[in-house]
Amino acid sequence: MNKLKMHTPDLTDENVAKIRELFPGCVTEAKDESGEIRYTVDFDQLRQELSDQIVEGLQERYHLNWPGKREALLTANAPIAKTLRPFREESVNFDTTKNLFIEGDNLEALKLLQETYLGKVKMIYIDPPYNTGNDFVYVDKFGENATDYMSRSNQISETGDQLIANKETYGRFHSAWISMIYPRLRLARNLLSKNGAIFISSDDHEVHNLREICDEIFGALNFVANVVWQSRTSISDDHEISRNHNHTLIYARDYSSLQFYGEELDRSEYQNRDEDPRGPWKLVPLDANKPGGDTNYPIENPNTGEQHWPPKGRSWSINPSTFQELLKDNRIAFGYGGDSAPKRKLFLKERLALGHTKTPSSILLDAGTTKDGSEEVATLLGGKKIFSYPKPISYISRLLQYGVYSEPNQIVLDFFAGSATTGHAVLERNSRTGCNSQFILIQLPEVLEESTDAASAGFKTVAEIGKERLRRAGKKILTEEYHTDWNTDIGFRVLKVDTSNMADVYYTPGETSQDDLLATVDNIKPERDNPEDLLFQVLVDWGVDLTLPIRNEIVQGKTVFFVNEEPYDLIACFDTGITEDLVKELAKHEPMRAVFKDNGFVSDAVKINVEQVFRQLSPATEVKSI
Repeated sequence: MNKLKMHTPDLTDENVAKIRELFPGCVTEAKDESGEIRYTVDFDQLRQELSDQIVEGLQERYHLNWPGKREALLTANAPIAKTLRPFREESVNFDTTKNLFIEGDNLEALKLLQETYLGKVKMIYIDPPYNTGNDFVYVDKFGENATDYMSRSNQISETGDQLIANKETYGRFHSAWISMIYPRLRLARNLLSKNGAIFISSDDHEVHNLREICDEIFGALNFVANVVWQSRTSISDDHEISRNHNHTLIYARDYSSLQFYGEELDRSEYQNRDEDPRGPWKLVPLDANKPGGDTNYPIENPNTGEQHWPPKGRSWSINPSTFQELLKDNRIAFGYGGDSAPKRKLFLKERLALGHTKTPSSILLDAGTTKDGSEEVATLLGGKKIFSYPKPISYISRLLQYGVYSEPNQIVLDFFAGSATTGHAVLERNSRTGCNSQFILIQLPEVLEESTDAASAGFKTVAEIGKERLRRAGKKILTEEYHTDWNTDIGFRVLKVDTSNMADVYYTPGETSQDDLLATVDNIKPERDNPEDLLFQVLVDWGVDLTLPIRNEIVQGKTVFFVNEEPYDLIACFDTGITEDLVKELAKHEPMRAVFKDNGFVSDAVKINVEQVFRQLSPATEVKSI
């Protein structure tokens, strides 16, 4: 039984295109022998992608570089022996919810989500640290214990106090910030669906670097827009020019497959002023920015005889014969809105047939401000300034409108969750639209300073703020009017990043002596043998949906977990003394997967026969042990 740990065509150009699709950061621009610029493979970078060690090598080329780039790439690819542990007491509707709140380092959490959510996330929104000299910068290194890691990365002092800011006195090093964000975006890209997109908020400190990083990771051709959001309306005199905006860079996973919903139509613009049997309509201009040709001609108003030429420097958007067809079909109107020029009638029902939205603008002046966001959090959590500069629900909701609601039920990920505005916005928008999208939020349990209003309100970490906000927001939404198609899921499962439940011997069996094996009857850590903890580590390792319904029942005196509905995605039993009769009873359910403890069987003979039993009764079941 296996244990759980995957001309004629220019073939060169085709191969480069394939590499570019798989590893966009490994294809760059270079001059060929004739001096022409063309795409070429950065073999040094490709070697690094395919290596678990730092690879030396440098050539002159156009690319993004900074001190620590190779280490950052290695950090993104390095495996970790971690797990996600469930915390029912901090969750809401643990058994039925489809939402997740993951507490822990987001780099580690993203690694743990790779198997389960590969290519499944429709939209990612993140609001990472802006590197203003006052915010958090993660420093990543694996292969050391938590205390050494925190101390080495200057996150705690010798007395245990956290030191988590990239201080102004450190010069706000760009390289430190880039090394932090780079591996996280690489991992995030893997999770995006083919028609998905990532939205990244930033200010002027790092937006230029962020654009280059995203060009390398997602590919420059997948750049969608830089949306400029008016984040404040008051004027600040602490700079030469008041900084009243933030950026949100948008990149598609695959631009050719991108689906955007856009802005909701304002149906009040459509009226039926001439009782047209086709229903309400609005007027759109007939002129276009293309002077000359057969579209520069006079149009006569058949009612008054008045002639109209296109505005200077422009022309009509249709030729004379098409105009006559539209006029005959009563699709041309004169004299409405105080303008006698001809215009075309656009009917609401025809516009709706093309989609319920219009193309959004890259400038958002009506999506709330950070002041609104602060008031929203304060209203829910006690009337104090609990969280600094949170994004308002209206802003995140607008982005959700663009990125998610072209399809009804999608997954939204935010791995810099902060006060959980993204989760709140998903709940609010689901209740209003009848969609049932899910959120996955990831937040470091960053310790709050005792002098803050949040600490005085009883919150110890930023993660606690986010969880409590979601609890209260969900209750409030249920008291209000909501769409009848909404499933009323206001819950979330709390999972926390932690060290593996498995003892060291599980990972290094070849380095274990016979005496050690005799002493280590169980390869699970003594203090970590909680069955539900073990179940979630199996779900993570096997890539099973972490939000599936889970129930347990006693079968032949043993606790058995059943994941999802019959025939079940997974059946798990971590008890000892498992008999062949129990194995046969579980196999009759024909689950997709089954897992047991390696030393959980009543005898070696039963352990040997497990796969044979499943092969006879449920041949499609994959059977493994831990």
